Amino acid sequence: MLFTNDTHPQVLPLAAPALTDVLTRTGETVAERSQSAVQLAPMRLGMARRGYRGVILELCANKVESALPATELESRLIELGFVEGARVEILHEGIIGRDPIAVRVDNVTIAVRRREAMAIIVA
Repeated sequence: MLFTNDTHPQVLPLAAPALTDVLTRTGETVAERSQSAVQLAPMRLGMARRGYRGVILELCANKVESALPATELESRLIELGFVEGARVEILHEGIIGRDPIAVRVDNVTIAVRRREAMAIIVA
């Protein structure tokens, strides 16, 4: 759309709101919704990169390379706060081999090895 200004007769384009500023019915912006839609595919937390945000779907310690037995690893992760429904965010990665990773679980920051984070399924 175009409009004219009485004091300045040139034609100026009418500015449309930016796509990221348009709110959806839930109150989140379109960009946030599209970003969350991209992250819906379940993956192992150990494969995620710094900046990843998601929610824990389940713990699956079977077939994970760890010095601990599967039941022991699963119970230790639960004790640290890695429970179903908790929000997680990867804050930092180690310099060598990107290991360990610093993960914020709800309000707590925890460092875990990537091979043990492979037991955490997130989306």
